[in-house]
This record gives sequence, C-alpha cells and structure tokens, in this order.
Amino acid sequence: MISLDVFYVLVGLLFAATAVMTVRDTTNPRRMTTALFWGLYALVYLLGERLPPAVAGVLMVAMALVAGAGLVRPGGAAVVPEADRQASAARLGNRLLVPALAIPAVTMLGSVALKDVHVGARLLLDPNNLTLVSMGCGSLAALALACGLTRATPLQGVREARRLIDAMSWAVVLPHMLAVLGLLFAEAGVGKAVAHVATTYLPLDSRLLACAAFCVGMALFTVVMGNGFAAFPVIAGGIGIPVLVGVYHANPAVMAAIGMFSAYCGTLMTPMAANFNVVPVLLLDLPDKNAVIKAQLPTALPLLGANIVLLYCLMYR
Repeated sequence: MISLDVFYVLVGLLFAATAVMTVRDTTNPRRMTTALFWGLYALVYLLGERLPPAVAGVLMVAMALVAGAGLVRPGGAAVVPEADRQASAARLGNRLLVPALAIPAVTMLGSVALKDVHVGARLLLDPNNLTLVSMGCGSLAALALACGLTRATPLQGVREARRLIDAMSWAVVLPHMLAVLGLLFAEAGVGKAVAHVATTYLPLDSRLLACAAFCVGMALFTVVMGNGFAAFPVIAGGIGIPVLVGVYHANPAVMAAIGMFSAYCGTLMTPMAANFNVVPVLLLDLPDKNAVIKAQLPTALPLLGANIVLLYCLMYR
C-alpha cells in the first residue's frame, strides 16, 4: 500500500518546489541556472525508472556542469523573522524536540510492529524497503507535528527546506552520485585492477598485512570517493573476496562488516563526504572549512587501527 515510490515522488516535488521558488527569487544572482539544477534533480526522482538510463546519465552530467561552473547559488529564502522564532522557541521549550524524536520512533514502530499489517490482501508497508518506508512515514509525521506545534503551514516547511537546500547547495546530491559511482567502478573492472595491484605489489602472504591492506584500502578509497558504499564493491572485489575469503577463508559477513567500519573511518577524514564534513561547516558558519575533519581525525585513525586488529582476530568467527 505504501511503497518507496511514494517518497521518491514527494522528494521530487520538494526539489521541484525549490526550483520554482528559486526562479521567483530576484535576490539570487544565478536564479535561472540554480533553478535548472534543482529542476533536473527533481526529474530524476519524479520520473525514476521511467527515464531511459542514457537520459538519466545526461541529466547527471548536465547537473555536474552547472554546479562545476559555479552557477548554483543561494538566494533569499522567505523565513520567519528572528524575533518570532525566538518567541516561538521560548513558548515551546523542549517540545520542539518532539518532531525530531518522532522520526526514529515511527521508523522503529513501522519496522517492528507494522511489518505484517495487512489492508485487505495487501501489506500496509512495502516489505522490500521496510525501514526506508517507515522512515519516510516518520518524516511526514514529524512535519505534521512541527506544523501543529508551531502553528505554521506545510508551505512554511517547504520554505525552510528550500533554505537548507540553498545552504547545502550542490553537496545535497553528492552522496547520491558517489554511491552510483561505486557501482560504475565495479562494472568497469576497477576491482580487478585493484586485485592485480594488491596481489602483485603487496606482501599479502601475511594474514595481518592482508587485513591491513583491506581495511586501509577501504578507508583510502572512501577518502577519494567520499562514500563507503562506493568504495565497498571495489575493495571487496579486489582484496576482500579474492584474498581474505579466497586465500585465508575469512567469514564473508565479518569481512564485510569490518570493511564498512573501516570505510567509515575514511568518511571522517575527507571533504568528499560533503554531507558529513562540509554541510555542518556551512550550516554553522564555521571559519575553518576543515574544522569538522580536524576534530574527527583523532577518532578516525585509532579506530582504523582497531578495525585491522578486529578483522585479524575475528575473521574466522
């Protein structure tokens, strides 16, 4: 009854609304090209699998050219005046946390309690994407609660969304594109090239060195690509499966789990992970663009070393 496609359409409509608001924003010096960028991204969600792959690829390339040319700029969003926001915050107090807490609460409820609920002969929630659908329902519930608490309209929610999208700019689409890039690399045979380099030039006859090469490779490739999901098919196909599983007979589940943990260490160290390390800098208006990365390095590097030790000790479990 409620499938993931519903939320793809809603996301597409949100980006389409952002494009329309941008066209009407005369304070934006690049309003037409910025609106073009968000309009193209809206088409990807609204048309989805109905888009021929080649056309979707052209849209992505066009978006990259527009963003790369510096033609995506923030405008002047219509937000609630600061004095009104302060008064609303003082009136509501900790109740402002209710909408935010509703998202994980509804996600857990849908994933655990509603997974077998039927409406007639059909399941209420799409079982193939249960967690994502539940999170989408939680987001809608949070929007409804926020409107009820603040006495605002859903349109104001769209305006606030547009303000955040403007602040994050093209970095919003980076995780989407990088995740797809990992699959493209795997299809292009980059994993085989990594396997050739690893087996030819690295002394992988030592189990400890093989574990280190896998974990460090996951972290480094994530630093380059900005996304652990993009790095995983390449490094797992190049070192994890042929060396750790094929030669040392490691448990594939352990290899995959610790490999992803190592990739997340790379996420903490790269500006390419824009949604984690660049967006907070923009939203908080920090003077140092690398402030988040510098704060995370003392955690990332020891954690990477710990992952190597864990993989070496647990790979046969």
